[in-house]
Amino acid sequence: MLMNATSGVYEPACRHMRGPDEDAASPGAGKGRPVPGQPEEQVRRTRGTLWHRPCEAERVTALEDLRRLRRVRDRMDREYAEPLDMTELARDALMSPGHFQRSFRKAFGETPYSYLMTRRIERAKALLRRGDLSVTEVCLAVGCTSLGSFSSRFTELVGESPSAYRARDHEETAAVPPCVARRLTRPRRRPY
Repeated sequence: MLMNATSGVYEPACRHMRGPDEDAASPGAGKGRPVPGQPEEQVRRTRGTLWHRPCEAERVTALEDLRRLRRVRDRMDREYAEPLDMTELARDALMSPGHFQRSFRKAFGETPYSYLMTRRIERAKALLRRGDLSVTEVCLAVGCTSLGSFSSRFTELVGESPSAYRARDHEETAAVPPCVARRLTRPRRRPY
């Protein structure tokens, strides 16, 4: 914010921080408020009491961030069985770990760790349906290191324990193509 020499009022330093019809003579000029009569959908609130419409540079940056987040999500889909570190994933997205967490949740509706665990449980369900691996082998095959945390997360998302899911008859899904079965059996977080 810069002080206007004639009026003594602080005004935004950047043009994009003003409303579309705002100039030095308008009622909301430099006071961090929208201009009266301005459509509300054109204005968004940011930190504190500062109002502004995103400029072209902000929109481009947001698209670049989303592109990087999608690349990281694709990496998580490919390498779900590997030990993935969230700080390393944040580095791949060119973000700090906290900003990565917030941005990922805003873009995809869940935290990166929750997304990764959902992918691991989804793959574990497919391996358990086959029936040739034990629960411990499935746990290690999908990248989980603790059988207890794997079992509790599996139970939370699926609604039954991994051993009960493995023992259940899965003949009704045997004739369904894998791409359709994956969509139908995708784990969903259950509200408490």
